[in-house]
Amino acid sequence: MKKSVLVLISICSLSAGLALPLASSAQTTATPNQTAQHHHYKLVDTGTLGGPNSNLSGPLLQVLNNQGTFATIANTPNPNPNASCFVAFNLPDCFVEHATVWRDGVLTDLGALPGGVNSQTVSISASGLTAGFSENGLVDPQTGQSAGVAVLWEGRKAINLGTLPGGTESIAIGVNSRGQVVGFGNNDVSDAFSILGLFPTQTRAFVWQNGVMNDLGTLGGPDAVPNVMNERGQIVGFSYTDSPPNQDPFLWQDGTMTDLGTLGGTVGTANWLNQRGQVVGNSNLAGNATHHGFLWDEGSLTDLGTLGGNASEANWISDSGFVVGRADVSGSQSHHAFRWQNGVMSDLGLVAPWSCSTALSVNSGGQVVGETGICGVGGGPAFLSEAGEPMVDVNTLIVPESLIEVISEFEINDQGEIAAQGLLANGDVHAVLLIPCDENHPNVQGCDYSLVNAAAVQNSAAPNPTANATLTPSELQDRIRTLLTKRTRRFGVPAPK
Repeated sequence: MKKSVLVLISICSLSAGLALPLASSAQTTATPNQTAQHHHYKLVDTGTLGGPNSNLSGPLLQVLNNQGTFATIANTPNPNPNASCFVAFNLPDCFVEHATVWRDGVLTDLGALPGGVNSQTVSISASGLTAGFSENGLVDPQTGQSAGVAVLWEGRKAINLGTLPGGTESIAIGVNSRGQVVGFGNNDVSDAFSILGLFPTQTRAFVWQNGVMNDLGTLGGPDAVPNVMNERGQIVGFSYTDSPPNQDPFLWQDGTMTDLGTLGGTVGTANWLNQRGQVVGNSNLAGNATHHGFLWDEGSLTDLGTLGGNASEANWISDSGFVVGRADVSGSQSHHAFRWQNGVMSDLGLVAPWSCSTALSVNSGGQVVGETGICGVGGGPAFLSEAGEPMVDVNTLIVPESLIEVISEFEINDQGEIAAQGLLANGDVHAVLLIPCDENHPNVQGCDYSLVNAAAVQNSAAPNPTANATLTPSELQDRIRTLLTKRTRRFGVPAPK
């Protein structure tokens, strides 16, 4: 999980944490509520463009809005013509893949820029504007590979956002309903310590609007990278403060980049931002021996505490103020998913027999989704937790029974819909949408509107017996480990576990 002795915390990481809880921080341990109940969910396979796989960007990227529009990435049946199946910013996929959007049962191919072959969605706004990148038919002279440039899709219209002065590549990672796009790209200034390791030159954050791309600047060092933008146009990310590896989280708004500070260490990042301008992220402590999650709110930086162990990570904050992530547990080598609110960190537990869990997203109602598995490996089922109750394997809630095993959930919107990845019996992976069978989704064909007693599914960790039936246990584990690297679309670097 720690990528170096500096406990490097970057955009590519779900890592960072809290060693010792603050004196004012409280903890609770989730215990099964025998009366807690859940709605069933209907699994919708968003499909492909004729190839074997489809996917979604993330985690910690906005790919599902509250209208149920889902930004995905889908294989075509055509082989990727690039050398070694290269795809900019990501691990290779040997089929041509296109940016796609799913809405109301229809998968729309957004295509690629003229001359380009591959494209991908990365984010979607509340109004349905979509951002990502596309190949443009050029070769990056710095890398010798196909170049990718940032794209804004207005419906099926693709707008090439270009690059920064002197740059050859760019990627859009966020978009809001104002048509503002945030992303990063390179320039032509040599940089031996480029912050993501993608370019031989500086990596710089940008905001684009109305045809103009502006460099956001830095906190004093050579590089900066954004992580997310809200509907107000506020942007958070991380930047070198002077020479590497000193790195602080930042908040950018109205042309000004503000250093949010750290919890005493020299490395930190901001992971998520809600519509109220509250920020969560991770920071090393003094001495850089461990890391803690934090909440930044109106100039105040708060250490969130732990579950008694040495570290924790704050991954997401809802518009209502729920914070989720994971934290090391006292007297154990494992970490548990948590939900934090008003100074109290609640342990969401595990799905037996898996030893670790991580919360990735929470909605305004406090519903939490994430992943489970072997510590340091992963491979367990996706989970759902509601009202601070212990988690359940989301596969136990799906009706009718599906041949697709949900292995990871990246996001839950305020309607309770879940953007996830599913593993097919033949080993392919598809982007799937889980729709709750509740009062907000009446008359959904195939839904079972009866409630499920939480106690009946609390420890149900066995995969669907019909799913993955063509794979041996060792083949299935190998497949899951491969997916753990390929599914993390944050610029080709596997998420730590």
